[in-house]
Amino acid sequence: MYDELTAFIQSWFRTEDFIPLHEPRFSGHEREYVLDAIDSTFVSSVGAYVDRFENELASWLDTRKVVAAVNGTAALQVALRLVGVKPGDEVITQPLTFVATANAIDYNGAHPVFLDVDRDTMGLSALAVQNFLAEHVERRDEGSFNRRTGRRIAAILPMHTFGHPCRIEQLCVLGKEWGIPVVEDAAEALGSRAGTRHCGTFGLMGVYSFNGNKTITCGGGGAISSAEVELAARAKHLTTTAKVPHPWAFVHDEVGYNFRMPNLNAALACAQLERLPALLADKRLLAEAYREYFSGCDWCDFLREPEGCTSNYWLNVIILKDPDKRDEVLAETNRRGIMTRPIWRLMNELDIYRNCQTGSLENARWLEQRVVNLPSSPRLGK
Repeated sequence: MYDELTAFIQSWFRTEDFIPLHEPRFSGHEREYVLDAIDSTFVSSVGAYVDRFENELASWLDTRKVVAAVNGTAALQVALRLVGVKPGDEVITQPLTFVATANAIDYNGAHPVFLDVDRDTMGLSALAVQNFLAEHVERRDEGSFNRRTGRRIAAILPMHTFGHPCRIEQLCVLGKEWGIPVVEDAAEALGSRAGTRHCGTFGLMGVYSFNGNKTITCGGGGAISSAEVELAARAKHLTTTAKVPHPWAFVHDEVGYNFRMPNLNAALACAQLERLPALLADKRLLAEAYREYFSGCDWCDFLREPEGCTSNYWLNVIILKDPDKRDEVLAETNRRGIMTRPIWRLMNELDIYRNCQTGSLENARWLEQRVVNLPSSPRLGK
């Protein structure tokens, strides 16, 4: 089976060389815009491309405001602070995620509560959240509090895993019922939609990443989106060291962060954003090719986008029927020059988060044992 799979992937990417998991494609105006930023001498955190990228991304997402940041983790840290997460609070999230999701909670001095995911989305389960709130949480005038710990539940933080939308609408309904704001970790989900709306635009704030391995990249980079103009203005203020605007005086009215996206990165991001529709279309072609290849497969299933959703297929996923074969699949494909990888270790299994409260996590553990990611780069320019 490995020879056939190797041949299929090599034929798709038209190479017998090493095939990475996800590499960027620069086939538009990237070089032109970056050189223009250099010629302008505005290469740091002030420059025309920063404003341009924020405006164009907001338009593409059909949301009111976007604030560019140095990376997705920093953006998430700020978003959580802005919705009211304070030291000693708790944030409901999923254990099956990249560590940045949990770290951003900890950066605010808060505690993650890890609840289960859905198998078909790999994202935070609305049913698990609903059951946890009913069993463990009580409403007070000051908010919703965990009966077990006495801590306030300050936010719900789902992640759209590998670009597959979670049941974000149901989670937002629960958040509204319990007075808990929802922040979306859409770091992997640029271009994904739940229904007709973009992931990252359902919650009070959404966060994106433009790391080197994302669908579009500017080397690093992140962004915060919000339909609340005043909240977005606060995000801009905090990420620019909370400096009060003035022609020359240095006055900072609160403890902020130097989380600004440099103009040089924004220039690259603008060029990449222009290519986003083509990148998404090409990645969908690959997903369909994988789906057809694995149809009827007796050793794995290809994970398709959830019903009623449009996934960006940032990373393509197969779910092994026999969890004991996972390490063999990883070893054999990598030995043949096909980069594959498992899903992350559950956050509550890491020493740094081992003492956090969790739910049953049945689905998260099931997926952790079976998920393998396949090469998912677009072919543009090949």
